[in-house]
Amino acid sequence: MTDIYRTPEDRFANLPDFPYQAHYVADLPGYAGMRLHYVDEGDAHASRVFLCLHGEPTWSYLYRKMIPIFVGSGARVIAPDFFGFGRSDKPTEDTTYTYDFHRNSLLRLIERLDLKNITIVCQDWGGLLGLTLPLDIADRVGGVLAMNTILVTGEFPLPDTFTNWKQWTADHPDMDPGAAMLFLDDTLPQGILDAYRAPFPNERSKAGPRSFPTLVPINPKMGGAATQKRAIAWFQNEWRGDALVACGLHDKIATLPVVQMLASWIKDCPPVLEVPQAGHFCQEQGEGVAQKYLELYPA
Repeated sequence: MTDIYRTPEDRFANLPDFPYQAHYVADLPGYAGMRLHYVDEGDAHASRVFLCLHGEPTWSYLYRKMIPIFVGSGARVIAPDFFGFGRSDKPTEDTTYTYDFHRNSLLRLIERLDLKNITIVCQDWGGLLGLTLPLDIADRVGGVLAMNTILVTGEFPLPDTFTNWKQWTADHPDMDPGAAMLFLDDTLPQGILDAYRAPFPNERSKAGPRSFPTLVPINPKMGGAATQKRAIAWFQNEWRGDALVACGLHDKIATLPVVQMLASWIKDCPPVLEVPQAGHFCQEQGEGVAQKYLELYPA
């Protein structure tokens, strides 16, 4: 039986600018005994759904500035916390976390909520996972809004900054999530970091953030590499939906050339939207990105 850590609810009290009600699902097939959290805002019967997928080492709080803009357009917004993150349950063994463990949980959640006409909004690991979902649910996906992310196949080298990041996480098993975020993005104000620390009060709660760097495919035989390679080919040849790719220009890992490569793989994607003052966590200055997407693709 998997050992689970559940972050106490009082850790999430009085978070700044995050008034959203918690929603939970505890019956996802293949995830018995585990409870997954998601934000669910806007009209439940809206014709468009923005599915907002966070990355490492964040959670749905990352989308607090974009959610109101999407909801204001008349859309529904679903922002889940991956298992191991946010309000979701956290298996305590690092080995529980695999690429398919995370990816399949997203597919099961989409099916459980019966989401349709989805715009996948993603960044960092949200992209490595989320941009592959159309391979299985193409009929449910109508758009992509990707920020500071890339699909990784193990066939091209990753920047030295990633290697340094991977080593830093290995050296800090009881990592401070705030320090981890600053390692990746020095544009972040100190005042918001406690909200990102909230889900992770002790070392037992941090297996999810510890594991993600080890799951990035650095060779084609690693889990997820083949799936991401198939996704690249699918976006190049099969994609028919809306698309926008944005880049916080202060990112040291998903740099502008990296993000431009992603955009080049997505059929008919417009030029990358550059966000000059943002870093890796582009959502922290994401209002303009959300507005640009809605301007390009109004409901």
